[in-house]
Amino acid sequence: MASALETLCGQAYGAKQYHMLGIYMQRSWIVLLALAVLLAPIYVFSGQIMIALGMPAQLSREAGLISLYMLPSLFLYAILLPVNRFLQCQLKNWVTAVATAVVFPVHIVVTWLLVQYFELGVLGAAIAFNLSWTLFMVLQLAYALGGGCPETWTGFSASAFVDLKEFVMLSTSSGVMVCMSLSGWEMMIHLGFLAGTGVRVANELGAANGQGARFATFVSTTTSFLISLFISLLTLALHDKLALIFTSSEAVINAVDDISVLLALTILLNGVQPVLSGVAIGSGSQALGVWVGMIGGTTVQTLILALITLRCDWNEEV
Repeated sequence: MASALETLCGQAYGAKQYHMLGIYMQRSWIVLLALAVLLAPIYVFSGQIMIALGMPAQLSREAGLISLYMLPSLFLYAILLPVNRFLQCQLKNWVTAVATAVVFPVHIVVTWLLVQYFELGVLGAAIAFNLSWTLFMVLQLAYALGGGCPETWTGFSASAFVDLKEFVMLSTSSGVMVCMSLSGWEMMIHLGFLAGTGVRVANELGAANGQGARFATFVSTTTSFLISLFISLLTLALHDKLALIFTSSEAVINAVDDISVLLALTILLNGVQPVLSGVAIGSGSQALGVWVGMIGGTTVQTLILALITLRCDWNEEV
């Protein structure tokens, strides 16, 4: 839901309405923290919920305990993700990169200490996770609010509480669009293009530069497609060795080999879809993109299944 800021902050930055970036970030904090409060009971009572759904009692208790350990991260994300978008829309991704470089070795050391040395197991891993993300958040907040963004952060303002309804609607559409885009490691490359394209298109539109937005769309789509084409060809070339990354089981290796062509095709299509999603986010068309995508996808799937059903030889199936 924080990706709504890619539209609003991106366009405001392009239009040189710099003070609005801070207002939008505060608005996002309000919405996401409120959502975190609403979601918190699911974390707190996840064990009981799983038991009610028929899961084994021991598994439910363990999962419920882990959910409690991870509850702080829910609120950390609500603060951190808007800050990420706030910096990203000002082309200050280097701040996040530096923070990552600082936090990563700290995370490794803290995790080893808590999990291995103090033998805290899953609890130790959860504590390390929460501590690392807290440090990650604090570093970026310190930069954003501590003088690193003097034009875009002018302090807390009551204006953040204005137009919350419209902000919630845009945030919800953005959240659904992003959730429909996650499908694996390879997608992380194209999700980067999604974010970058969204910001660039929003910047250009905010600056009333339609041709610039069009050019950014063309460059991003072409580059992402060529990367996905390379990975698709690599997938086809290594079709019988792909699963070795994860397993040594012959059965799994052969199963992955059997679907390697479908995997390659999926990767190829995934090289374009996220970028176009970024264009939709940058231009504020999230809701339309989500509904057209869902209806279009369902329509195509229905037609394919209908064709398969009509051509089915039921005697052969028997």
